[in-house]
Amino acid sequence: MNTIVIQGGKPLNGEVTPSGNKNAALPLLTACLLTDQMITLKNLPDIGDIQTMRRLLQSLGIQIEVLDKHTWKLQAKEVHKADLDPDLCRKMRASILLAGPMLGRVGEIELPPPGGDVIGRRRVDTHFLALKAFGVEVKYSEREFKLWAPKGLIGANVLLDEASVTATENAIMTAVLAKGHSIIRNAASEPHVQELCQFLNRLGAKIEHIGSNTLHIQGVEKLNAGEFSIGPDYLEVVSFIGAAAVTKGSVRIRNAAPSYLDMIRLVLNRLGVTWETEGEDILVPAGQSLQVVPDLGGAIPQINVMPWPSFPTDLMSIAIVIATQSNGTVLFHDWMYPSRMFFTDKLVSMGARITLCDPHRCIVVGPNRLLGENLESPDIRAGMALVIAALAAEGTSSIRNIGQIDRGYENIDKKLRELGADIKRLEG
Repeated sequence: MNTIVIQGGKPLNGEVTPSGNKNAALPLLTACLLTDQMITLKNLPDIGDIQTMRRLLQSLGIQIEVLDKHTWKLQAKEVHKADLDPDLCRKMRASILLAGPMLGRVGEIELPPPGGDVIGRRRVDTHFLALKAFGVEVKYSEREFKLWAPKGLIGANVLLDEASVTATENAIMTAVLAKGHSIIRNAASEPHVQELCQFLNRLGAKIEHIGSNTLHIQGVEKLNAGEFSIGPDYLEVVSFIGAAAVTKGSVRIRNAAPSYLDMIRLVLNRLGVTWETEGEDILVPAGQSLQVVPDLGGAIPQINVMPWPSFPTDLMSIAIVIATQSNGTVLFHDWMYPSRMFFTDKLVSMGARITLCDPHRCIVVGPNRLLGENLESPDIRAGMALVIAALAAEGTSSIRNIGQIDRGYENIDKKLRELGADIKRLEG
């Protein structure tokens, strides 16, 4: 099991460029199944989940030429039904994104249950309720989901029972080749959902009202060739913002797409974090005085996660770490996942003052003097949060199970080292 060792207490300084958005890259890769024409994808992140998806796509017949580690050419001339490797599907949540494209291309798929981070129950019901509206039959067993469209895909008026990102993406990819007009209501509108729509439109799809929670899609007979460059991973961008803030350093984040960060900026401002924008760059100034901004009357502020464009659940762990270094008290509430908060015991072992109220809420009182500790990454986002805590801590921390972090962050130890962090990776 690989380990990262960090000697904390060193301010980060310099420039860094984030990798492409993992959560955009994965649906874009599966969407290549929808056409038999050549697709070129640029700025793919070189991470574990992308390589897992590559193997799944190749097992379905898609041909992939790797021009470099961030640029692939893909062509699905002939797509065949295959027995997908259950172990690969269990490695990530995004394996479920094969459903919509395979239904659109060959009319059926047998899909092992998806995996991903262990942050509580992550229901897939929304996917299948949406797919049924397009004429899809669903049969479930403990080992697999069998989906098929006996009369072909028919345009539908779909109301998602929750604004699920991956369910929205599956519905979009099902609708683009369905016969007739489709409306997807209560759709997720995260940056990666918007990128999927923009990519499909570039191939000839007809998707309107991109960025809203009601998408209108006119089905087309086929999609064409094309190329697309994936935008920056805003979760990685905010990770660098948080790391710079808690280490009192100054970091310029190149090509950061700041237009996506308006709500995140409002929330982190409440913890005393500020930054400047220069074109597409973000500059985090040095020596920030992290101070919690109370609500009116001095009430303890509450940070909640909500669907986009509100504060995203994937940034909750990082916000909690920032709060341990901010002067004041904050209540955090993540109603989406019942295990998101369970990594906080690791922060407590480092010296943080955190009260876990229940599986969904915790109170953080800061600032705390964090000390180096032996830790283990439970999932991608909590793992990155522990890296940020270790950078702020006094002494040496070791973080095991970094394969979880590598699933979502490309060369994170190298990027931090180039910013001045004392960080090294131990193999084995």
